[in-house]
Order: sequence, then structure tokens, then C-alpha cells
Amino acid sequence: MRRLARWLVGLCGVALIMAAAAFLPRLWPDVGMPQVADTHPDTGDAALIERGRYLARAGNCIGCHTGPGGEPYAGGRRIETPFGDLYTTNLTPDAASGLGTWTAADFWRAMHHGRSRDGRLLYPAFPYPDYTQVSRADSDAIYVFLQSLEPVAADTPPHALRFPYNTQLALRVWRGLFFEPGEFRANQHKSDAWNRGAYLVEGLGHCGACHTARGRLGQTLASADYAGGRIPGLRWTAPALSGASPMSAARAEELKTLLATGVSRRNVTSGPMAEVVFHSLQYLDEADIAAMVEYLRQLPPTSPTLDGPAGLRVPPSQAKRLLKQGRALYVDHCESCHGEDGLGEPRRYPALAGNALVTANATSNVIRSVLEGGFGPSTAGNPRPYGMPPYAHQFSAQQTAAVISYIRQAWGNDASAVSPLDINR
Repeated sequence: MRRLARWLVGLCGVALIMAAAAFLPRLWPDVGMPQVADTHPDTGDAALIERGRYLARAGNCIGCHTGPGGEPYAGGRRIETPFGDLYTTNLTPDAASGLGTWTAADFWRAMHHGRSRDGRLLYPAFPYPDYTQVSRADSDAIYVFLQSLEPVAADTPPHALRFPYNTQLALRVWRGLFFEPGEFRANQHKSDAWNRGAYLVEGLGHCGACHTARGRLGQTLASADYAGGRIPGLRWTAPALSGASPMSAARAEELKTLLATGVSRRNVTSGPMAEVVFHSLQYLDEADIAAMVEYLRQLPPTSPTLDGPAGLRVPPSQAKRLLKQGRALYVDHCESCHGEDGLGEPRRYPALAGNALVTANATSNVIRSVLEGGFGPSTAGNPRPYGMPPYAHQFSAQQTAAVISYIRQAWGNDASAVSPLDINR
């Protein structure tokens, strides 16, 4: 038995050596700083500044790089991850704490290669695995726009990551496994609109960063592209952008309206997506919104995961009591807006009947909406959105579970009841 064990250990050692020999060339080729030519764009070019402003909005740079109560683009927002907390950097041209001493080449190196000005590897919470698709011309335009901002002195708080995730070695291993600089290449067999949409969705829009499930090391899973998933650190679930069946023309039109205004006939954006619409999508040209939807319509079919594991199983006797209690709570607190039939009111109150987010296996979104309220973004197309008040101060865990269980099974909805223990979690 010992001889067999030694043989197995030896065999594993040989396998590890062979794997390392194959892997190390990918791990170490970029030890040195990537050599990048500086293009010296005109930082006083008004047209280039406006183009950069538009592209920065397309990338929602302000959404992450603005801290609570802070100056726009001055950083300081905490980004929760499974590995600890990160803080976003100052993008204003302050010489000491921002990008004041950066060149266009430095900025391109960060966008395309995921490296800081001093050569440090950047954490992929900055979505350079997506931004690497952005063209050099667009990167330069964003750089020029950021250099036009008023400088703000705002030091970035130190990251609070656990060991070994706080080391450059860990980042180098992660990059060796999951990152390779790339560039967007147009598909000659697709329309110009499709290609523009692909460029925005895959690159600046970095939609897959939220709408694709992630592995244990934080990498997006290619096998689950745009099939939805839990957003790390936010306790929200991003719905699938791909589906088992093609998107109809009517649904595509509704999606265009939803992305541009935050509200459509049956739905309203809330949570993290409301921020994206508020800071980014509402400012995009109609043609770009249409292009993004055109690309999303043609994504390969997938089986949507929505959020991962379902909640705790509720015994039939308890489910029956929850439904009875939930119906009474719905009549008292929800029916006046969402209707006796659960169909809501177009462009005001979202429909609950037939709503995939309501009936999803994962209940995180519907639970957070009931506890924290639902607030759509104020946009040019919907300047005074209707909102739903929070019920965390009013409902117990039992009552929250009851009303959610009811709406998940009323009007033809066919989803499991929700346990009060899921609310407490």
C-alpha cells in the first residue's frame, strides 16, 4: 500500500511539473512593462473632449469612480468582493492623487493591459478584461476628457483584501489563468449595427461583468456568457441577457425603452441596473442603444441561471399558511399599485404576473425590493419615476416571506414559496 501511495505521489509530481512547464510561459511573459507608444492627443480639442465624455458615460466610469458624497470621478467608492474590499481611484487630473501626471500611453496601458502607470498589476474589479477590447482612439478620447476635469485632491483609501489576494503574485497567477490582452475585431458576416453593439456590450459597457456568473476565483465563466448570475458583493442578481429562445421584435423594442429611460410597459430598472441607466445608458444615442439590443438579440441561446441556488425548502403546510397571510398583505399594501390581477400599470408600476425576476429560483432581487423598496432612475425619458416604499421597517421576516410567496404563486406564476429564514439571511 505504501509503495502504491509513493507511486501515486510521484505520478502527481510529474503531472505538476508538466503542467507548470506548460503554464509558466503564460504566467511570466509580461513581467516587464508593455511598451506602448504615446499618441500625444490634443487635450484642448473640444470635439475630442465631448467624444471622450460620451465614451466615459458609455463605460459608466462615474458610477464606480465617485464615492458617497464625493466629487464626480474623484474615486473612493468601496467595491465589495469575496476576497475583501477595494476602493476606486481618482480619475481627475490632480497631480498627487489622480491622473495629472499620466500620459495617454499610461492610460491605454491601464485600459488594455491592466497595468498602472508604475507597472503594478491592477485588480480586475477595474474591468480591464472587458476594456481591453476598447480601441486606442477611444481610449485616448476618454483620457482627454478626464484631463479636462477640474482636479480634485482625493487620496484613494488602501484596499482591504485578505492574503494572498492582496499580492501581486496572486494577480499574476490570476492573469496567467484568465486574462489576455485583446482587441475588438468586427465580424464581416454581421451588420454594422451588430458590430457596434458587440463593441459596446463586450467592451466599454462591460455588461458581462455583471450578467455572467463567476467562478471561485472571480473569473467570468465563458460557459455561462450572459446567462445571469449573482453580482459579487452587491447581493443582487443580474438577469440573463441571453435566452433559450430568440428575442421577439416586440420584446426588443421594450428593451430599448427600458435601457434608455429605466422604465418600459411592464418593467422598471432598480438596484445596480438603475444606477447604470442613470449614469450611463440614458445618455447614449438612440442608434447605440438599438445596436446593443441588436447584438443581445443574437446571443447564442443559453439556459438562464439568474442567481444560482434556490432558497430553503418550505414544507407544504407552512407554504399554505404563508400564501393565506401573503394574500391579505398584498391586498392591504400592494394591490393599489400592482393591481388585483398583478399586471401593474404601464410605465408606472411593473407587472408581477409573468415577471421572470419575481419567479426566479433565486429570490435575492425580490426580497431586496420588498425590504428596501424599488426606485427607478430619473431620466430624460422618465424624469419623475414612480417608486415603491421600503417595508423592512414594517414587515417582519414572516410577513415578507408571506407576501413574496403569494406573488410568486398568484396569477399563474409557478414558483416555490419563500422561507422566513431566507429573509433573515
